[in-house]
Amino acid sequence: MKSFGKYISRHLLTFASVIIALVILNVLTFGITFYKIIAKDYGEASPQNMLETASEASSADGITEDARHILEANHIWAMYLDIDGNCVWTAGTPAGLPNHYSLQDVALFSRGYLNDYPVFVRNTDDGLLVLGYPKDSYTKLTGNYLSVRTVRTLPVYITAVLAADILLLFALYYVSKRKIMRNTDPIIESIEALSDEKPVHLKLNGDLAEVADSINRASRVLNRQNEARANWISGVSHDIRTPLSMIMGYAAKIEDNIEAGQPIREQAGIIRRQSVRIRELVQDLNLVSQLEYEMQPLHRERVRLSALLRSYVADLLNGGLEDRTSVELLIGPGTEEAVMECDARLITRAVGNLVQNSIHHNPSGCNITLALLQSDGDLTVSVRDNGVGLTLQKQKELAETPHYMESTDERLNLRHGLGLLLVRRITEAHGGSMHIENPPEGGVCVSLTFRQTIRPH
Repeated sequence: MKSFGKYISRHLLTFASVIIALVILNVLTFGITFYKIIAKDYGEASPQNMLETASEASSADGITEDARHILEANHIWAMYLDIDGNCVWTAGTPAGLPNHYSLQDVALFSRGYLNDYPVFVRNTDDGLLVLGYPKDSYTKLTGNYLSVRTVRTLPVYITAVLAADILLLFALYYVSKRKIMRNTDPIIESIEALSDEKPVHLKLNGDLAEVADSINRASRVLNRQNEARANWISGVSHDIRTPLSMIMGYAAKIEDNIEAGQPIREQAGIIRRQSVRIRELVQDLNLVSQLEYEMQPLHRERVRLSALLRSYVADLLNGGLEDRTSVELLIGPGTEEAVMECDARLITRAVGNLVQNSIHHNPSGCNITLALLQSDGDLTVSVRDNGVGLTLQKQKELAETPHYMESTDERLNLRHGLGLLLVRRITEAHGGSMHIENPPEGGVCVSLTFRQTIRPH
């Protein structure tokens, strides 16, 4: 969900960057387009420069030839008025211009046009120098005045308007983002749930209703597939039980028949042990699939874990252990009366799988320590051995939590450790977590941590 918010923010930054780049591009385009026009109209031939040049080269007596040529080259005409408004001399003036001007005439054309010619004036000691440019070459603003209050207020107003616009844009962005996140969060959560193979049902209206319907349909399809897979495994487990029991029974009879030859009895023993292995594997597959698709109801009850572990260890010792393997039970401080609501059968199954893993992977024997510890309100059941341990590659494979359909190879060997996968599923079904580590002194330690749901009195 947070990543989607970052996605929107990243695209907002991209959008803002595009706007800034577009503004810069427009400025560059404007500069390139109007460079020549601005350089010409505001260069040497500009009214300010021409007035400066002409005023230095002229007086009431006339204008120099060099200045006259410069004016002609730029299509500029000139005339000089004395203090009485009489035209003293001219240079290239168009036909139709009067030779005398009143104060009113001077006041009007000095701020605008003379016979539609834009004119510019320069006051001198002896009179008034007037320069005229071709028609439609310059536009003059006749009402160019602003009040002081306007000049003082305008920058503040522009700054305030820009700040308000920016705040409004960010407010609109924030509201839009919240609205989008409110509508998309359920979709993202549903997709995450689908990736964990959990059923979902979305109820959305508006533009995203079609997306919600698609996710709901995908969820129903996945649920049907998962149920079909679990039912298939359950059916196979049920169908294989009877013939497998017969194989085990006949193999046991042959193994115990003293009249059969020793090679035949040994082969019958191998058949019986491998049949037991197949039965346990099928049972594990069935249980893992039911836990994964939440088809296995948990029969929760108040269980004192110390008593459960003692009962398991007693049954294990009574069942017979090889001399090269030993089992020790350690009940930590404050855990003797610790009670948890759980399915006792499944917890026993998880502990048993861990112990059998230690026995199976250490054929030369090992010491197994089964411990119950308490820390910060959590109960931890750990199974530790001092055997061969796990390689880093094996630890990585086990941490990836493979699907149970990928946990055996064609010879029914536990390629990724189906027993550990079953332990993980049982632990997670009880709201706990499993951790695997290689202790510094060697061996393997698997810890199952649960939240203590019932406090001892």
